Amino acid sequence: MKIAIITDTHWGVRNDQIAFLDNSKKFLDNVFFPYLDDNGITTVIHLGDLVDRRKYLNIYTARRLREDFISPLHARGIKPYITIGNHDTYYKNTNSVNAIRETYLNDFHLYEEATEVEFDGVKILFMPWICEENRDHAMEMIRTTNAQICMGHLEIAGFEMYRGSPVSHGDDRSIFDRFDLVLSGHYHHRSSAGNIHYLGSHAEFTWSDYDDPKGFHVLDTQTREVAFVENPFKMFRKVWYNDKDKSAEDLLERDWSKYAGSYVKLIVSNKDNPFTFDLFTTKLYEAGPLEVSIVEDHRNMDTIDEEELLNEAEDTLTILSKYIKTLETGVDNKDLDNLMRSLYHEALSMETS
Repeated sequence: MKIAIITDTHWGVRNDQIAFLDNSKKFLDNVFFPYLDDNGITTVIHLGDLVDRRKYLNIYTARRLREDFISPLHARGIKPYITIGNHDTYYKNTNSVNAIRETYLNDFHLYEEATEVEFDGVKILFMPWICEENRDHAMEMIRTTNAQICMGHLEIAGFEMYRGSPVSHGDDRSIFDRFDLVLSGHYHHRSSAGNIHYLGSHAEFTWSDYDDPKGFHVLDTQTREVAFVENPFKMFRKVWYNDKDKSAEDLLERDWSKYAGSYVKLIVSNKDNPFTFDLFTTKLYEAGPLEVSIVEDHRNMDTIDEEELLNEAEDTLTILSKYIKTLETGVDNKDLDNLMRSLYHEALSMETS
């Protein structure tokens, strides 16, 4: 039996920006659902953080979630299984008040606490977000279950939330040594260590996701093999401009359409011909990106340190982390870095006034 597993979809991300909803729909319509149809997959598991905000669900986002994801599943006779993620819950100490129960209860098989479920003779322990209320039960189930596979929304220390951003807090990975296979949502970067596999988000949400493969996975319950199906649709792109020894035709001959609806960093390494550069930027803006950030080469401003160009092209979190490493605060810089990253990503989910 093959099971499709998707996680951390975060409907409503970035203040319910429609571009991210549209990007998810492209992935679902062109990759996810065709794969289910072509391979006869009728079982879908979602490992938490279906929605982005803990406190409320935007009405338009709720509609898009139903139209783009839930209704196409039901049209195929699929009622997905979902474990609660921390973004799905209203309170931090209990999973009992959550977006799925309050809005989509009849659309999902819902798991708010550790539960064993059997698929084709294979027992799987579903492990939703572990909080104060359910921790004792969760730990007891981990100790006593005879399930060889655990799936959930876990916070395990030592894995990366984003590429290059290891998390120092969370449960020790040794707790899960008894399982042959552990598949989890929560961290958005795909990574593995031993029997534990973080599956990552299905799409890009911030510059931290740039050039980090996203998509969904398929579990074969008989072989225990987990296949990755990549999402080709990008939200964040970098483009380099260098007109040294190149004609305007050389620079302008490219597929501009891929920049539509995306965030773009235009990195200028050499600009000898301002007219050609204007043509280049005009073409870029005509493609319809959401935002363009132009990073000029500091060598054109009589600066010899080429590293400054690379630094300017980096994302906010990378710059912040490098700065934190230079501080002498009296506290663990890794803890401070994790805190600032958490606050940064929480801020991205806050509604602006």
